Amino acid sequence: MGEFERWEGRFAAGDYIFGKAPNYFLAACQPLLPKSGAALSIADGEGRNGVWLALQGLTVTTIDFSPTAQAKARRLAEEMGVEIAIHTTDVHAWAYPKAAFDVVVEIFAQFSTPAERQVKWANMKAALKPGGLLVIQGYTPKQLEYGTGGPKELSHLYTREMLSTAFADLHDLHFTEEELEMHEGGAHHGMSAVIGMTARK
Repeated sequence: MGEFERWEGRFAAGDYIFGKAPNYFLAACQPLLPKSGAALSIADGEGRNGVWLALQGLTVTTIDFSPTAQAKARRLAEEMGVEIAIHTTDVHAWAYPKAAFDVVVEIFAQFSTPAERQVKWANMKAALKPGGLLVIQGYTPKQLEYGTGGPKELSHLYTREMLSTAFADLHDLHFTEEELEMHEGGAHHGMSAVIGMTARK
């Protein structure tokens, strides 16, 4: 089974598999957000993070390759009374507009191979406006011990060294490494080892 079929199957569940609330690390970044502007949410799935960004007053574009997830994202946006622009696309192949976004968010988008990740991250940086905010959270290698979510391939997991190297051309890099109980729907539940990063272009 390919990645597309696997995620379509997961998102076909009646419930929102990661819940409707935003990722906790993204929500904690609220003081860093501009009062207005454009935001891009990468691999936004069922829309919990994109919808939350729209509730903060931002004009939001979300991208994901799952039509099933995006149908749920549309319903969530309607439920919360906001609009988001949804693009069905492979996040590695999308034509990222240059210097178009004040905020770019990638939360647990760790399906990328190392080669794909390099392309994705380069496009994310290019899409940020000067001074724009980048927010990333992902699992660290220790997550393999917990097994409560995320990829099983070590090469797909994030470390501080990996992020520091990939985003060395940005500034104001801040990292949060944690082991904590996560409760984000049924898919992110239990003790987890994660790393979050914020940075400015």
